[in-house]
Amino acid sequence: MGVTRRIVFPAIRIVLWAVIAVALAKIAFAGADRVTAAEDPLQPSAQVTEPQVQVATGTITNAVTVSASVVADPPRPVRATLAGTVHRLLAEEGQAVAADTPVLELRAETPVDPTVTTDPETGMQTVTENKPKVTRQTVLAGTAGTLRLSVLKDQVVSVGDSVGTVTPGSLSVQGTLTPDQQYRLIDAPGEATVTLKGGPAPFTCTGLRIGAAAQDDPADPEADATASASGTVSCAVPAEVTAFPGLGADIEIVNGTAEGALVVPVTAVQGSVQNGNVWVVGADGASEQRAVVLGLTDGKQVQIAEGLAEGDTVLEYAPVSNLTDVDCTDPATADPGVCGG
Repeated sequence: MGVTRRIVFPAIRIVLWAVIAVALAKIAFAGADRVTAAEDPLQPSAQVTEPQVQVATGTITNAVTVSASVVADPPRPVRATLAGTVHRLLAEEGQAVAADTPVLELRAETPVDPTVTTDPETGMQTVTENKPKVTRQTVLAGTAGTLRLSVLKDQVVSVGDSVGTVTPGSLSVQGTLTPDQQYRLIDAPGEATVTLKGGPAPFTCTGLRIGAAAQDDPADPEADATASASGTVSCAVPAEVTAFPGLGADIEIVNGTAEGALVVPVTAVQGSVQNGNVWVVGADGASEQRAVVLGLTDGKQVQIAEGLAEGDTVLEYAPVSNLTDVDCTDPATADPGVCGG
């Protein structure tokens, strides 16, 4: 037993320490030689892959929903159609009139040159004054509603002067449009679906009108000179629909539907109306710019009318040459291909 403690155990410990030392030396030196550059954590190894999408077919509907409110139609002017004087008032203040109701009669006098006659025996000339030429014209209401007169009998007026107003007593639904919505509503139909908040079931309103919003008064020092003008949309509320000025509403305008259309995300296209650019990915992974013709859009996808085929691969996000030139907070200049939506 004494021999084992004095000789065998110390020998075993020496062998174990030798094995451990050899292993550590191998890890420290031989193992380091096998670390390649790709495994070196100090060397960049990640690769950036741009997202790609394939051109697919689907049904796309260009439906624009606009927040709006019910407004009373403004009074419409009754204008003089002849320069002269108010000869007779044919309707009364506050009278309910139809579009063809006579409102007043205008009278104008045009001087006529005097007649000169010569006596054949004496040669004396006689000048005879002629009565002026009288022209009368009847002004009609032009709109059905309640009449308000703004002229008196014998008052002198010029062509185009307002001689009164007719308040139609009808209602319209009116809202404002962003530039993106204005583009999507080019060649819009003449009707829309209106939903009154807290009112009756949705109904169809006719006489859809789209135009430019009124510009701020340039003389107003508090007006924001950098603000871009937006558009307006309005349509008539049918007489059988009960509504009140001030009610909130939503106007939904469907401006076209395409089935089996080639579509890509709007983020893949540079441009949003009529013409645009996409970046097509080839078999070698390289991308090249290609011009395309655009069709309908629903705000998320856009129809490709020309320039691509089903199955083509394009970059999901159109490249931007200079990001500092894009202001995604300004709806007048924001590019959906950059800002999304």
